[in-house]
Order: sequence, then C-alpha cells, then structure tokens
Amino acid sequence: MNDKTEELRDIFTDVTDGEETVTESQENTRGSLERDERTTEERLESVVTQMRERYEFETSLSDDELISVAKAFYEGDSDSEIASDLGVDEDDIFEARMSLHLVSENDADEVDLAAIRDREEDDAVLADEYDVGEAQIRRYRRVAAAEDESRAANDRYRDEFDSVLGDSELSEQMTTDVREDGLEDATEGMETDVEF
Repeated sequence: MNDKTEELRDIFTDVTDGEETVTESQENTRGSLERDERTTEERLESVVTQMRERYEFETSLSDDELISVAKAFYEGDSDSEIASDLGVDEDDIFEARMSLHLVSENDADEVDLAAIRDREEDDAVLADEYDVGEAQIRRYRRVAAAEDESRAANDRYRDEFDSVLGDSELSEQMTTDVREDGLEDATEGMETDVEF
C-alpha cells in the first residue's frame, strides 16, 4: 500500500468506529402490500355472509348459489343464463344480483334512475309517463334501491367483489398479454415462410 491508500484506510477506519466493512446484509423482504391468504371461495363466502347479516335478503338462494351468481355476473353471463345454470327463475337471479349490489349498465339503460328515484307516484303513473310496463318500473325502482344501498355502504361490497373476481380476470389477462408480448419479441425478425 502506498501512503495515500494507507491514509484513506485510516480515515475510513476512524469514521466507521473500527469496522472493517460498512455493508449490511440484505434481507429478502416481501412487498408492502399484504396478500389475503384466503381462497377465492372463502373471500366470496365472507362477503356474502357479511351482506346477509347487514341486509335482509329477499332471495331464497343459498350462499353457494349467491356466490355462483356473483361469479357468473363477472364472467358476463346474463340473468337467463345464470338462471338456467342454477335451475331457478330469472327473476330470482335479478333479485339476488340486486341484493349483492351487482348492478349492470343494462339494468336501467332506458331510464334516468335519478329521475324516478324519489318519485312518489305509483308504478302505473310512471309506467305511462315512460311508456313502459309497470313491471319494468318496479325493476327500475329495485335497481335504484340497490344502488342507494350500495352507496350507503360506500360501495364496499361491490369493491370486494371487484377485488376478488375482477383481479383474477385482470391477472389472467396480464399473464396472457405478457406471454404474447414475450413470444412476439422472441420471434421478431424471424423468417416464417420457410420451405423444406
């Protein structure tokens, strides 16, 4: 060692209180986001149970059937398809979805729910005004009530369903996209018109 190097070494040793090294061993730590260790079924069952305790469900469907309704809703199945799969009436599926706060864009796309939400007129008057049947007005009012109930809970339960069922679809889509992008990158520039 030359004099300069030895002098720097002495300064280093003084500054670090005689330690020969200042590096610290690194730990393998997990990310800051906590992962729910429960299965998808357990998480869905928890949401349905909480909702049953908080609200009076007007459905005869069991918790397992309600979970099936939620899954099918997120898969894009219609009420008639879900009803057919479960062997129940389509109106039962609609009521189950409303009880679970699973309102789709198509449930009231023909009417402004805010306009009928607080109207006190009976179904016949509103049906005549909107040129629809009374059953349709009752349906719209049920959708409005489900939205109000969901908002009163800060959309907590709908967010839970989104988290459980929406994330699984999103992660599947992201995995597929990554696979496709990786394959595209790997095959870029390769000749594909090869004759043997």
